Amino acid sequence: MTHRQCFSQELRSQLVPEFYTAKARRRNARWRLCIIIYRPRDPLGPITRPMSEISFIKMHGLGNDFVVIDARGGDVALDPDRVRAIAERRLGVGCDQLLEICPPHSDEAAAFMRIWNADGGEVEACGNGVRCVAAFLMTEGGTEEVAIDTLAGLIRAERVDRGRIAVDMGEARFDWEQIPLAREMDTLKLDLSLGPLSAPVAVNMGNPHAVFFVDDAEKVDIASLGPKLETNALFPERANIGVAEVRGDDEIRFRVWERGVGVTQACGTGACAAMVAASRRGLIGRAAAVTLDGGTLDIEWLEDNHVCMTGSVATSFMGLLL
Repeated sequence: MTHRQCFSQELRSQLVPEFYTAKARRRNARWRLCIIIYRPRDPLGPITRPMSEISFIKMHGLGNDFVVIDARGGDVALDPDRVRAIAERRLGVGCDQLLEICPPHSDEAAAFMRIWNADGGEVEACGNGVRCVAAFLMTEGGTEEVAIDTLAGLIRAERVDRGRIAVDMGEARFDWEQIPLAREMDTLKLDLSLGPLSAPVAVNMGNPHAVFFVDDAEKVDIASLGPKLETNALFPERANIGVAEVRGDDEIRFRVWERGVGVTQACGTGACAAMVAASRRGLIGRAAAVTLDGGTLDIEWLEDNHVCMTGSVATSFMGLLL
């Protein structure tokens, strides 16, 4: 079967008739990665047909990029080694996370979203990623809302307008055991410091976050401080590290080092954590525009403790892993 035979006429009509191929082989490895890439005619719209057994879609939310693989057919085998190979930006497709769409675990959900970090580790939640998968599933099902099972629980999403998806990210958690921390501590002001950063707020948004408040987020060398703080002994499951600068009553500038990934253009759960942390500190109300390196997310901390995140998604290209 040729690569063109893998796509139906309907699917090919959504793709620009140009492609780029790349091949890579790792020494002493059992696999070879071959990629065939098609770019969509509409970069803001997900591909509207389920992916084949070896196909993927490259999507992103504000530059936080994902390889999305539909594994609902049961014949896609992923493991940490292969995930690392696919995520590798020089020899693979390249991504911050790989999102695996699996059969749902509950009757309410359309699918279960498995989240793999670029380092091959599996994590509980990904805000930008769930918007991308929600957009794919809603387009596939012809609906305006969808529920998705994750390790962090059931997440509900709805289409707000073209290219923007609103997601109920669930409840923010603050107990030291829920973060989790290695020992009991006030999560509003952790006993933790490194260089210019000190006393962060800890929030769990399905995954652990430490948010440091600073006067100027642009001046913080998050690339060097992030990995040291991520692996601090205070965080038994490691942590996402963010620096937040409150710029007004409803505006936050936020930069992030993601656990198991590194510096990313955006982090949805991190933006939620930053907004909630700022509100807990009395620096802001219960809603704000959080501006990350890749763009802005609208975050609202509801009275029932749920956090709602709204932002854009886009499709970059589609390809085949052979």
